[in-house]
Amino acid sequence: MAMISYLTTVRLDAGARRFLAEDMKAAGISRPLVVTDRGIVAAGLLEEVLSSGGLDRSTPVYDGTPANPTEEAADEALQLYRAHRCDGMIALGGGSAMDLAKAVAVLAAHEGALQSFAVVNGGLAKITAATAPVLAMPTTAGTGSEVGRGAIISFRDGRKMGLLSPYLIPKRAICDPELTLGLPPLLTAATGMDAISHCIECFTSPVDNPVAAAIAIDGLERAIKALPRAVADGSDLEARREMMVAAMEGALAFQKGLGAVHALSHPLGSYRDLKLHHGTLNAILLPPVLRFNEVACATTYPRLRQAVGLGAGADLAGFMTKFASDLGIPMTLRALGVPETLLPEIAKAALLDHTHATNARPVTEADYLAMLREVY
Repeated sequence: MAMISYLTTVRLDAGARRFLAEDMKAAGISRPLVVTDRGIVAAGLLEEVLSSGGLDRSTPVYDGTPANPTEEAADEALQLYRAHRCDGMIALGGGSAMDLAKAVAVLAAHEGALQSFAVVNGGLAKITAATAPVLAMPTTAGTGSEVGRGAIISFRDGRKMGLLSPYLIPKRAICDPELTLGLPPLLTAATGMDAISHCIECFTSPVDNPVAAAIAIDGLERAIKALPRAVADGSDLEARREMMVAAMEGALAFQKGLGAVHALSHPLGSYRDLKLHHGTLNAILLPPVLRFNEVACATTYPRLRQAVGLGAGADLAGFMTKFASDLGIPMTLRALGVPETLLPEIAKAALLDHTHATNARPVTEADYLAMLREVY
C-alpha cells in the first residue's frame, strides 16, 4: 500500500527571507534560537537574515554546528535554548544546521538521551507532536532537510544514525536562492550531487509511492541541467533557484526511501577525524551502486537515462562518473584520505543503516565491500 503525505509549507523565491517574521508567527515561534555555523556568520548571512527578517540582534545564536552534526553539539545548543527560554528554532545553513536544529527540537520536548530517538533504536515511535517547532532557511542546495522528516547525527559512540519522524519536518521552510549565491564552486558541486543522489535513489527504491517517484525524476531533470551552470557561474540566480527546487524535491521523495549510496556514506561520514563531506561521498559512491542495481532496475533505468539525456542502453554509471568529475569532484575514496583498512568496517556498518532496507536490490556485506573497493 502506498502511504503518501506532504505536510509542510515552503516559501520559494528570491528575497523570501524578508517574510521571516510572518513565517515565524505561522510556525508558532516567538523566541527563536538561531542554529547556524561560523561560516554563515563570517559570510554575513546571519546579519542579513536577522536584519531583513526584522529580528533583534540580541536573538540567541548557536553557531557551533560542525560539518557533520554531533550529539555533543546538540547538547550544547540545547543548553542555550533552555537558558534563553526559547520556544522554537530557526535553522540557517546547510543540512548540518537543519539536522542539528531537529535534534535539539527533539531533546527540548522529550526525556532521554538523543541516541534513544534514532530510528534503528525504535525512535520513530518515541518522537511526538510535542517536538519544538523548526523554521528552516537553507543556504545550500543539496540535502533538502528543510522539507525532510529526518536528521543524521554523529553520536558519541562513533555511530552515525538517523532520527526519523513526521514531527521533525520543519513547520515552515524559506527557500531563498539569493542565500546560496556565495557558495564556492566545489561546495556547490558536492551539495548538488547530494540532491542528485537523493533523486536517483528515491526513484529506484522499490517502495510504492508514484507521487514521490514523479517528484524525484523532476528533481533529477532540473539538477542535471542546472548544476553545471551553478558551478560555472555562482551568480546565476536562475540556476541557483533550480538547484534549490531540485534539492527540495529530492527530500520530498524521501517517502520512498534511499539505498546503498547512503547506507555507505553514513558510516563513512561518522569518522570525525576524516571530515568527509556527505555530498562528495554520495557522488563517489553513486556509480558503483548504479552498476550493482542495474539488474533489478529494468523499469526505472530507462527513465533515468531519459532524465539525464542519455539514449537507450547507455552507461548510466559511467555518465554519472564523468558528470561529477567534470564538476571538480575527486572520484575515489583514496583521494579523500580514507584508509583502505576501514573498508571492511564500513561495509559491515552499512548493513545496519536505516537506508539499507530500501535499496533497489538486496545487498550483502560482500557486495558493499566490492562497491567500496571499486571506487577506492
